[in-house]
Amino acid sequence: MKKLQHLMLGMSLLLAFTSCATPIKNAKTETYKVAGNCEMCKSTIETAANKKGISLAEWDQDKKVMKLTYDSKQTTASEVLKKVAYAGYDNEQFLAPDDAYTKLPGCCQYDRLKKDAVVTDNTVNDSPKNEPVVKEQEKVNQLAKVYDQYFALKDALVKDDGTVASSKALALAKAINEVDMKAMSSEEHSAWMKVEKDLLMHAEHISETKDIAHQREHFSLLSQGVYSLTKAFKLDETVYLQHCPMYNDGKGADWLSKESTVKNPYYGSSMLSCGKTTETIK
Repeated sequence: MKKLQHLMLGMSLLLAFTSCATPIKNAKTETYKVAGNCEMCKSTIETAANKKGISLAEWDQDKKVMKLTYDSKQTTASEVLKKVAYAGYDNEQFLAPDDAYTKLPGCCQYDRLKKDAVVTDNTVNDSPKNEPVVKEQEKVNQLAKVYDQYFALKDALVKDDGTVASSKALALAKAINEVDMKAMSSEEHSAWMKVEKDLLMHAEHISETKDIAHQREHFSLLSQGVYSLTKAFKLDETVYLQHCPMYNDGKGADWLSKESTVKNPYYGSSMLSCGKTTETIK
């Protein structure tokens, strides 16, 4: 284990040296609280945060603080901290997905942060105690725009319009990127982090093509993630989970709709009413 720790430390230092070789333009430096235990944590955190010429991080094992310097025209601190969370480490803005945390080596599994303790002032804190400043935020449905763009995409597929579907998927990807996790509860935060990457990937794939058959393949997977979110995020209106038994060589596929009347996005005009409502979500 010690040999592995030394190896990881060496890799971290090498990466930091390589990153330093390329000056960061439009540099902005801030500090953030990031959980962790050991030198292996330091290596993983810094590897996740560092990108040559764009961002450079240095994590202090004793203080549990990461000093971050980044090109403010190419990225944001939030984007870097999100990568750190996906690597398994809770921080000021994002809690790591549970599966990412459990994959960490035993020596790296730190005491998890609580949601109400991680929303802090995201600037260099020069106060002597360096205590987090908890912000009160208005409670809003962070996924309202995501749902709206999902339904718009679904409607385009119902109409067999790959061009419109592409543009709606692009708008959906934008809505996904704009979700503010700091306003979420712990349960919502955890649910969102589990599916965010997959949702964005499928939305981007749909936006990059006008081939409606390929769009529908990704829409079926996208719909699975959107459905899982309805279990954690309260909807402002009633929606219906609907099922097409014939799609995907008879394996079937689901989608969400604001209407109880079935309008099939997988077959459009060729089999518009194929399917049934399997769940009403209020």
